[in-house]
Amino acid sequence: MVYTLENSNLRARITDYGGRIVSIETPDRSGRRGDVLLGFDDVATYAKAGGAFGALLGRTANRIAGGSFAIDGRTYQLPTNDGTSTLHGGPVGFDQVFWKVAPVAAATALVLTHVSPDGDQGFPGELSVQATYRLDGDSLWLDFEARTTKPTLASLSAHPYFNLAGAETGDVLDHVITIVSDAFLPTDDKQIPTGEMRSVAGTPFDFREPTPLAARIRRADPQLIYGTGYDQCFVLGAGQAPAPRLAARALDPASGRVLEIHTTQPGMQLYTGNKLNGSVAGRGGVIYRQSAGFAFEPQGFPDAPHHPAFPSTILRPGETYAAAIRYRFLVSEHEDTGERRRY
Repeated sequence: MVYTLENSNLRARITDYGGRIVSIETPDRSGRRGDVLLGFDDVATYAKAGGAFGALLGRTANRIAGGSFAIDGRTYQLPTNDGTSTLHGGPVGFDQVFWKVAPVAAATALVLTHVSPDGDQGFPGELSVQATYRLDGDSLWLDFEARTTKPTLASLSAHPYFNLAGAETGDVLDHVITIVSDAFLPTDDKQIPTGEMRSVAGTPFDFREPTPLAARIRRADPQLIYGTGYDQCFVLGAGQAPAPRLAARALDPASGRVLEIHTTQPGMQLYTGNKLNGSVAGRGGVIYRQSAGFAFEPQGFPDAPHHPAFPSTILRPGETYAAAIRYRFLVSEHEDTGERRRY
């Protein structure tokens, strides 16, 4: 089922299948509303298309090397679904389940819950998760809470693909990106972090100043070759922040639409839709090809259980996992200056 949240600024549609954001409509600099997400017209197509279009990710976003990890000296084996790694919680992750909808009084909020049983996809403990979508002015918020009955892993995120010009316009390579990060996590050829936190200075991953995605995406850098484009986790901080902080900004110069990401999470993956290959057609009959959309995925560090220097993603009984993502939509008045205003 699809639920609609709407206020004077935004209209967001969300389905209980995978907790997916189906669409977000927001105005351009002329005041015309348009859908800025890649998506499909029905749930059946989401299931057939594969990938994580718009979905909630868990129990752990991103990759776990070898599909295994240890907690308190005990090793757990997960099913692998990305070569020898487990990606986004496994072959039946949170993106593949139907979430329950909890009663809520506000027409601008949707509360989804899911109970992942002990042993689900190999993970220990019963994990009870709540994901709350809510509109507040110019922003769509996504708040996570989770609790467990046994020590386990928890690193939740979401995977909407954005094209601020609209999917029908082509790729997103002219989008101007800013990421508030001095370092990223380099990976091996299987896209597993090496454990290093590398400075972005002098690399294609330096988005500290506004930079079009096209500017360096085709450079012969091993990291871009491994991911066939941008597919890196950027370091936002040493751990969970007490309040959401600005992590990234994207501007579509043509429409003037601006997206800001604020989050409490310690990392954020930038993914440029590198595996979209034209094999599926989305809403309006648009074929999704490489770089048709980009994803900002705030999360814990990938493969954290194998890297003691990374912020821990272990959740223990009696603790509450909490994380927030804010998708804030603004408008640039002038293509040349990037001046912003609230619509």
